[in-house]
Order: sequence, then C-alpha cells, then structure tokens
Amino acid sequence: MACTITDSQEAASELAKRFDRARRAVFFGGAGVSTASGIPDFRSADGLYHQHFAYPPEEMLSHGFFISHTEEFFDFYRERMICLTARPNRAHARLAELEREGHLAAVVTQNIDGLHQMAGSRAVHELHGSVHRNVCQRCGETYSAEWVLESEGVPRCEKCGGLVKPDVVLYGESLDERVLIASVQAIAQADLLVIGGTSLVVYPAAGLVDYFGGSEVVVVNRDPTPADSRADLVCACDIAAAFDF
Repeated sequence: MACTITDSQEAASELAKRFDRARRAVFFGGAGVSTASGIPDFRSADGLYHQHFAYPPEEMLSHGFFISHTEEFFDFYRERMICLTARPNRAHARLAELEREGHLAAVVTQNIDGLHQMAGSRAVHELHGSVHRNVCQRCGETYSAEWVLESEGVPRCEKCGGLVKPDVVLYGESLDERVLIASVQAIAQADLLVIGGTSLVVYPAAGLVDYFGGSEVVVVNRDPTPADSRADLVCACDIAAAFDF
C-alpha cells in the first residue's frame, strides 16, 4: 500500500530523500508539470478539453484534421499550443539541478513546450515532439515556433513553398521510434521512477512506465492515476511546490 502525502512541504522532503539515495533516477512527466508556468493542461477542470471550440480539441489536434482542415488547424495551434511567454517553474528548474548534481539520468516528457530544456535539462526525451521544431514536408527545412506564430494562414517554406508542419505527434500519428527506444531504455535502467503531472491515460506514452523494473516508484500528481496502486509514495499536491527542495 502506497504512502500518500498531501502536504507539499512533506512531499518535497520525501522526494529529496529518494533522489539522494537513487543511483539512476528518471522523471516521467506530462502537462501538469507546466501548469504553474501558465500553460493549461488537458483534462483538469480548467483544462483544454473542458473549453468550447468549433470542434473537439482531440479532433483539431489529429492528423486527419491537419490534412482536411489545415488552415483551421493552424489557427487553433497558434492560439492554444504555442506559448512563448511561458517560463520554467520550480519543477523544471529542480529537475535540471538534479541532473547537474548527478541524481537524475533523464526526463521523459509528453510535453511539447520545451520548458525542460529552457530550464537547463539536457537529457530530455520528448515523446510528443516540440513546438520549437517545424519542418517543411517537401525539403526538410526547419523553422522556429516564433516563425510559425508570425506566419499567416497555412505556413509555407520560404525555400520551396512546401507545407511546414510542427514536429509534434498528433492524434493518429506514431511516436518517433528513436525517441521511443531511448525513453524505454532510460526507464528500464532506472532504479527510481518519478511520475509527475500526468493522468497516465494517453497511450502509447503512458504505457512506457510499465518498462520500469527498479526498486521505487513515486507519483506526484494532484489527481489519482493508474500508477498509484504500484507506487511506493504518492504525493497528491502541487508538483512545483513538491520540487521545492
């Protein structure tokens, strides 16, 4: 039976102890890691999926919608998926510090915002890609998130006129095989797995935690997750506050 903590200061103390004794820790995170940075998550009460749009967000973020309603896709994408004013919060910063201190081997993230790298993390496996990489589907030229945000309508390559697509995994698309393999290896080799800011309902990403065979699992998430039953510690509190150690 997992020990459950709701006080963020107590959670921070317990997390510090576990990172200190870990030889190879891995953090697996989702949208909840970035909510303190002003980026809304998807499934909470204030999340993207509870807001009203012309189409369901899941549909607008699908490969099929990208193909059939390309201009509407980019209208939604620019307005809701790119947030260049966001800055790393305490969770991002502490994870980067733990990596520099030798306590964290890797971050496996479902987020596409690039905040882990902005905070200084280097070993980051982005399962769902990044808004900061945008690739011409014809010639392979790459463009920044700023360039896409400043473009109008359907963004076209300045070199060949090809369609520029965000390097993010849309619903109906497969995960990048190289990122997937690297993520599985990192999780499988870890002795401590900290799962944070994710509901663990988006597959196949959520299924990667099943590759963990180490000694200790910690979940840091406000709401219950499918991993709670196998966790040694559950911190049901704000994740940014829990990493304030």
